Amino acid sequence: MRALYYLALCHLARGQAELAIAPLTALHTLRPSDPEATYQLGVAHFATKHYDKAAPLLEDVFRLEPDRENLGFYVGFLRYRQKNYNGAEAALSVSRSADQDIRQLTMFYRGLVLGILGLSDQAQAELASAQRMQPTSPITGASVRIQEALTATTRVTDPQRLRMQLAVGGYYDDNVAVNPRKSSDQVAELLRSRNTQSPGFVTSSRGDYAWYRKGPIESTVTYSYYQTVNTDSGAGSFNIQDHLGGLSGVYRGTVGTMPYEIGGQYSYDYMLLGLKGFLSRHTVTLPATFVPPAITLPALGRMDNLTTLLYRFQRKSFFTEPGNSDIRFAPESRDAFNNMIGVLHAFRFRQDTIIVRVGYQHDTEAASGSSFAYSGNRAQLGGQTTLPWYDLSFRVDYEVHWRAYNHAQVIFLDDAGQLSRRRDTEQDIFVQIARPLFRSVTVALQYQGVLNGSNIPVYAYDKNVFTTLLTWTY
Repeated sequence: MRALYYLALCHLARGQAELAIAPLTALHTLRPSDPEATYQLGVAHFATKHYDKAAPLLEDVFRLEPDRENLGFYVGFLRYRQKNYNGAEAALSVSRSADQDIRQLTMFYRGLVLGILGLSDQAQAELASAQRMQPTSPITGASVRIQEALTATTRVTDPQRLRMQLAVGGYYDDNVAVNPRKSSDQVAELLRSRNTQSPGFVTSSRGDYAWYRKGPIESTVTYSYYQTVNTDSGAGSFNIQDHLGGLSGVYRGTVGTMPYEIGGQYSYDYMLLGLKGFLSRHTVTLPATFVPPAITLPALGRMDNLTTLLYRFQRKSFFTEPGNSDIRFAPESRDAFNNMIGVLHAFRFRQDTIIVRVGYQHDTEAASGSSFAYSGNRAQLGGQTTLPWYDLSFRVDYEVHWRAYNHAQVIFLDDAGQLSRRRDTEQDIFVQIARPLFRSVTVALQYQGVLNGSNIPVYAYDKNVFTTLLTWTY
């Protein structure tokens, strides 16, 4: 019997809970009244998400030893899934653990339960405690979307090897913390109480150096820095800092009379949220750009074309994810591989004083956690023009991203109060008007809006950011 017990513990220690079930089942059959054997078998079933099998075993041990390490969390979580909220609160309130992740999850689930029971003040206190323990964990707030196009610039193809850009400005963000929309969902309403409106400062810098040029081949190294500072003290934990380094190469040529450019780029960026490590990304991008022949249209005149085919691979790693170190919480891990293919076509009029862009992308997110794996489709529409007054330029971009998640949620309920598959429709709007002040300096006014609709109320939100930027280029 000791051999069965230690064999099972070895499997559990290696994260192979499914292999531990057989020896623990045999041990439980031989010693059905042994709480240790019963507990370990329940934990193994819990780790493999066989919750119906885990519940009676862990409940038996809980009746005998309610203060056993981690047991209160397991039982509380299982009762929460069964919608036994009073029982879940009772179990979670006596939970004890030396594991910080489990302590935080215990407070988080207890906050959810208290909110459902209508004890909003107590629930808010529990959720606030969870945030103070690990303010950069995924539970703390919604994902942060970087404004990847801080300024709308076109590719520079002059012979200058070194190019630099520095931008500084201010903004007003009406939803820094990405609070959900108003709804009847208790959890979403609790999250709405967070301080989320703030003015702030933004700065970014970028340097590109073409270290290799020979004939049709060019290779460039890149570094960029991005920083936001929310001046409202309640939103300071959502300050973003991002560092990115990259290496790219292109080959230019012609097929008959059609110019083309094919290339590849690798980049790595490291993001901090509230000055603590939050996310790192490895990105490989393979673009191929072609310049199809121009055509003449009635009334519009000559129309030039530019077509880009794009493949992008991205590896995202979030820090302090509970599922990274404990397979029992694997469904909540956002670490992921993302693959995207797309096409973007630009219709160019009057020597590029008017450009209209149309695009489509399909992407898949293979996330470690089942709650975040999805298949998505994105439609893109945009345009830019040079206005006849004061050298003003105007740009607008609109995107819609439809995301169908592959698995049912394990924490948050849908509009009908069920644990269902998440369906999101995200709309992004970007508007910019810019004017050169003097040589190499441009001032721009920007608006970015994000409208995310979801059948899971905690993920439905609106966000509006108004920005003024001063940009210097070299």
